[in-house]
Amino acid sequence: MKACRLILPLLILPGIAAAGPAKRFDCPGWSTNMAIATLKNAGVTDPAKLDESKTETVLLASEKIGKDAIYRKDLYQLVYEITFHEKSGAAIQVITSSQAGPVECSMGEVTVYVVSQKLK
Repeated sequence: MKACRLILPLLILPGIAAAGPAKRFDCPGWSTNMAIATLKNAGVTDPAKLDESKTETVLLASEKIGKDAIYRKDLYQLVYEITFHEKSGAAIQVITSSQAGPVECSMGEVTVYVVSQKLK
């Protein structure tokens, strides 16, 4: 019985360690493309003015919020910080919020917030 108490934790610990941190869902292309379209529609910039090679997309948050109504798969709320660089050198920074899943990145609209000033 005493040996069982010593061995059981040794059998469980590797499974816990292998599980690692919680899985983060990531779907950057959809949010980035929708942000460009939103900025164009708002008259903020035009895709032709952007240097796409300098675009920076950073996942700030990914949280499982339930199951989607269509596919019954996990649904995630994603928040990105995206910085676009115009060929003129001007930078446009946005924050996007959207819902996505493993079947489709477009499980809802992408809300785009333009950052007018970043305070440190």
